[in-house]
Amino acid sequence: PQKTSFHRSQTLGYKNGFAFSRLPTVGIGGERLYVNQLSQAELDELSNMRPTLTYGQAKQALPSGFVPAHVAFDKKILKFDAYFQEDVPLSAEEHYRIRQVGIYYYLEDDSMSVIEPVVKNSGIRQGKLIRRHRVPKNDHGDHYHWKDLNRGMNITMYGRTYRIVDCDPFTQVFLESQGIELNPPEKMVFDPYTELRRMPMHKYITPSDFDQLKQFLTYDKQVLRFYAMWDDTNSMFGENRPYVIHYYLADDTVEVREVYKQNDGRDPFPILIKRQRLPKTFVDKKKTFPSCVLEISDQEVLEWYTAKDFAVGKSTTLLGRSFFIYDCDEFTRNFYRDKFGITDFQPVEIKQKPLEEVPQVVPPYNGFGILEDSLQNCFSLFPKPPRKDVIKMLENDHKVLRYQAALESPNPEDRKRRFILSYFLSDDMISIYEPPVRNSGIIGGKYLGKTKVAKPGSTPENVTYYEPSDLTIGSTIEVFGHRFVITDADEYVLNYMESNAASFPAAALQSLRDHFRPRQVVKETANSDIPMHGTSKQELDELIGQVQEELKLHKYLNNKNIRETFLQCDKGGSGILDKAEFLSLCNSLSVPTNTILLNKLIDFCSCGEDKINYHDFLRAFPS
Repeated sequence: PQKTSFHRSQTLGYKNGFAFSRLPTVGIGGERLYVNQLSQAELDELSNMRPTLTYGQAKQALPSGFVPAHVAFDKKILKFDAYFQEDVPLSAEEHYRIRQVGIYYYLEDDSMSVIEPVVKNSGIRQGKLIRRHRVPKNDHGDHYHWKDLNRGMNITMYGRTYRIVDCDPFTQVFLESQGIELNPPEKMVFDPYTELRRMPMHKYITPSDFDQLKQFLTYDKQVLRFYAMWDDTNSMFGENRPYVIHYYLADDTVEVREVYKQNDGRDPFPILIKRQRLPKTFVDKKKTFPSCVLEISDQEVLEWYTAKDFAVGKSTTLLGRSFFIYDCDEFTRNFYRDKFGITDFQPVEIKQKPLEEVPQVVPPYNGFGILEDSLQNCFSLFPKPPRKDVIKMLENDHKVLRYQAALESPNPEDRKRRFILSYFLSDDMISIYEPPVRNSGIIGGKYLGKTKVAKPGSTPENVTYYEPSDLTIGSTIEVFGHRFVITDADEYVLNYMESNAASFPAAALQSLRDHFRPRQVVKETANSDIPMHGTSKQELDELIGQVQEELKLHKYLNNKNIRETFLQCDKGGSGILDKAEFLSLCNSLSVPTNTILLNKLIDFCSCGEDKINYHDFLRAFPS
């Protein structure tokens, strides 16, 4: 244990380029070596020995040279053929796999390696399975030695058991020279799945009476060509399309190719039906037999298409499509003339069917946008705006007819709502605006945007819009399901209709004149200097002042309420009320009409026998 030096003496040297060996003088760590040295007694004995006269001097054998193991066993390797079994849990075709390996034992340093020959496209990581090193034999620190290896035995390295079946001749000679009795060799076990893959596939070919080879050698590169039409006009977007049918005499196959024209708008797919044998008559089967999932073979077909099934002027059904053959080429004519004796090959003239004119059906109007603008979507994918009357737009620019309308509704709250209906003469559009009223509970503002309004009963083919002649006092207008009654109009409406009387009915013009006559009378009366009933305006003002002084005694009167009541009763806004209605309103408002001054004021405000201008009367009730 106290030894610290483990140096080994050098026994191999070179001199003049030649290797030579020498005996070591000291042992490991510089200790004295007694093996290769002679003692002093032995040296003295040898010096005193004399050769015997009988036998002469004895010949001594030269001492054998010391050869180290890495020189004696350099490049000497023992090779054993072995295999191991590997489980395959996730495969339905194989449950285990046999993998052949080679076990190499290097004599110079007692190391071992395991190498598996690489198989191309095996999908398994092969090659060096165990690198070269001293392989442990057990848990006690022992390593495998060449004495532990033999044929017909199992050896376990790192949890994997290898079966040694044979070895090479050098290994056999070496082990026998060392006195080891070798077991008889075994046959190498091969992988069953790999052997199955190497076996040729079984092909069951029934000998045929027909010599197909003779047909191929006779008719090779001979093709019959027919020109046909497929009439698909009965289906949607169908048409007559030309095709070329090729019949190959070498193997009785048929091919259908499409014919393309320049700028026909079709994708270049040259083949409609690829080259194959086409069935003509099928075997009768039960309806429940799943023939759609099986490949067509001779067992399912009674008769295949042959050359005699094609003729000019006849229709042929190929895979559900009916092709009408109208012509063929010169080689096809000669073949049918020589083979079948047919001489009639008159081509058939194909007449194009005239296209049926499909009437354009305009869909019903959906209510979005202007009808003329929406109708353009039915005529083109890129609709253009409808043409406008530019002269009319320039002549009537900024000309608007305004009317007052009431909503006709069963709801009492909606009956009190008032709207301003504007008619634009430049483009015949209508807009409706509701003036906001405080504390009414209804948000006023724009009720209808600027748009054209069609009359009830209009159709997209014959649409009629509201015109200025349709907007008269008392007329009802239906706007998208809402009915409005015109109750008043702007004075500009009357002036415009009178200046263009030829464009309006006489009844419509007369209705507006009758509606505005009371207002004109009031204006003429208010603006004239002629005294009413022999009384001047100055006397009327004095009378109103006297009435106001008298009404100061009646403090219970609400002047604001009186003015609002009179304005609400005058729906037309003319400022004229019937005398009976006027007196009833005064009684309901507790106005003292029995006084002398008020009676005199009522007489001043009278317009005729039964009409009263309440505007002058309300001057006595300042708000």
